[in-house]
Amino acid sequence: MKHMALPLLMALLSGCAGSLFKNSLAPPTMYLLSATPKSSAADSVKTPAVPIDLAILKLRVRAGLDTDRIAALYPDRHMDYFAGVRWSGPLDEVLQDLAVQEFHSNPGLRNVSADASVFASTYWLEIEVTDFQAEYAAGGSAPTVHVHLLARVGSSAGRHVLGRFEPDIHEAAVDNRMTAIVDAYNRAADKALDEIATGTAQTLSVK
Repeated sequence: MKHMALPLLMALLSGCAGSLFKNSLAPPTMYLLSATPKSSAADSVKTPAVPIDLAILKLRVRAGLDTDRIAALYPDRHMDYFAGVRWSGPLDEVLQDLAVQEFHSNPGLRNVSADASVFASTYWLEIEVTDFQAEYAAGGSAPTVHVHLLARVGSSAGRHVLGRFEPDIHEAAVDNRMTAIVDAYNRAADKALDEIATGTAQTLSVK
């Protein structure tokens, strides 16, 4: 009887240990932000790129937003995060990559890359993220995405600031589904960074 009890006890312990470490939760859904291709009748006429190299520095992100979680702000001003979803990376990395995409879709400068560039850039762009959340109004069902960025472009020689930009964009989600909310995020971020890319190219083209 003792010989039978030992294997049975080991099997029970093994089952208990397995249940302690087994994770039955589904992995979070990852969302990616992408620049919207810009097209116009003028696309057929190629404008020579300004011979300027620009480095987009690592973004500074407000506390509470410096994460890969997707933020929501409620009428009583408390912030939370949507469950089961994530950005494709930490927000500073996601928006730095998106900013590079915006400049590539708005050609005007010779070279634009993240600050880890292998070439020495003559100019730099610094962006601070002060708002990047879905905001719910009292009595409302679907949120409005608020993207507020502070940007400075300057020269590497002496760190002189040549221009400042402050896009403050609000985009309403069509409904309260996560796909619609992320679409509003994408539209708001795209507009904000497009404003910065356009302003930066215009500023540097006259230097």
